[in-house]
Amino acid sequence: MPLSHPRRSALSEQVIAELRGQITSGEWPVGSRIPTEPELVEQLGVARNTVREAVRALAHNGLLDIRQGSGTYVVATSELAGVMHRRFADADPRHIAELRAALESAAARLAAERRTEKDLKQLDALMERREGTWETGDPEAFVAADATFHMAVVAASHNDAMTAMYADLGEVLRDWLRADVGAELTPQTHMDHARLVEAIRAQDAEAAAAEAASYPFLCRPDRFSARSGG
Repeated sequence: MPLSHPRRSALSEQVIAELRGQITSGEWPVGSRIPTEPELVEQLGVARNTVREAVRALAHNGLLDIRQGSGTYVVATSELAGVMHRRFADADPRHIAELRAALESAAARLAAERRTEKDLKQLDALMERREGTWETGDPEAFVAADATFHMAVVAASHNDAMTAMYADLGEVLRDWLRADVGAELTPQTHMDHARLVEAIRAQDAEAAAAEAASYPFLCRPDRFSARSGG
């Protein structure tokens, strides 16, 4: 439905809100290319300059990346996520692994204590999806499925602040996993999460925390040696 507003500044804000909504809702997932400028002009019923201004604003805020000759891509789901992505782009991968371990271990402990039957059904479904994507041999599909599974574990903690923080770090952690898994899925990079789900199901907080803490270091420890001296 075309957007309209009597004031230009308000119209620009309205377009920004509309585009941000497409991103935060998952309609335009991280990594996807958004519609072209002419397509957005047609969809929104506004002038080209208004669309361009909105896209540039979201790029400035870190949600979009404008790539000359290629298009505009979603790189984060919120302004804070964009800041996080830029802030940790050159971080030591060991430090990212340690951050992930700390967050996921704490979340898994809480998930074991607070999980509901709905949480368990979600974890079972996402585990099945994760294993299915592994079987396809597609690294990017596996990274997406694995990230969704871990997000569900954190959400099962029923700690809104922790869940929001983890979501804002999502693309940073996906970048870490992409580098860890590599361009090809191999038996050495497969991580079995069945024990984590079972610990949460059994409400064994200690086992869940320990299991979650171990995952970030299971793939390719050799990748840390060059920068960490280990």
